[in-house]
Amino acid sequence: MAVVDEGTFTDAAITLGLSQASVSRTIAGLEAELGVRLLERNAHGVRPTTSGRLALGHARRALAECDRLAEQVADAGSEVRIGFAWAALGRHTIDLQRAWAEQHPGSTVSFIHANTPTAGLAQGQADLAITRREVRDPAIRAKVIGVEARYAAIAKGDPLARRRTLSLRDFAGRVVAVDTRTGTTTVDLWAPDAAPAKTRSTRGLQDWLARIAAGELDGMTTAATVQQHPYPGVAYRRVRDAPPVPVWLAWWRAHPPPQLQDLIDLASELYARD
Repeated sequence: MAVVDEGTFTDAAITLGLSQASVSRTIAGLEAELGVRLLERNAHGVRPTTSGRLALGHARRALAECDRLAEQVADAGSEVRIGFAWAALGRHTIDLQRAWAEQHPGSTVSFIHANTPTAGLAQGQADLAITRREVRDPAIRAKVIGVEARYAAIAKGDPLARRRTLSLRDFAGRVVAVDTRTGTTTVDLWAPDAAPAKTRSTRGLQDWLARIAAGELDGMTTAATVQQHPYPGVAYRRVRDAPPVPVWLAWWRAHPPPQLQDLIDLASELYARD
């Protein structure tokens, strides 16, 4: 990378704080290992070959990952990253962040949105993940930290929005949104004689909200979505006979984050107040 960026072996050696001979030997060793020519000299200096350009792209990504690794190791213990797909911890989100900062000076909790089944855990975006569906990966461990009531999400102009609460039977014959990747709603919620007429797939929270507000679909969600995502044109109503949804905190079984138990205890305590 240094040779290509600086244009000559001499300038690369200066940038790296090495001798020109050391830079030349390193490049020669890499070319021998790969079995291809990476650089070629011309009247204007050095430029990469076709193979060199390909290797350069990989090298830049590898170095960026090394930098990211160094940053994360240096910050270990100072930030806990918690991923979520729909809502974090609802009304408990800010309370947890404040309590954590008080109990662990110098450490913070950050919530990261990631619309994946593991809420960013499998992708390396988060140290832990909040899910409202059980993760069935044997490499991931999870614990229930609380439960949340279910709410209907309907267009504000819908006649059902005039009621204070709803029942599952109120959805009979209607069209209900389902997010098969990260959502908590399935047709198994309903008895066969009271099931919605259809289900339609949505692509994440914003698509779900927009289509409900437009009157295309009805939705079913948990209290956390209600508390964190008010939306113009959408009315939330408690579904009194729907079973509650468990809230899981998940982490890699082989690599539990530091102070994991403290975080589980704090989140569980906040949910216990409901």
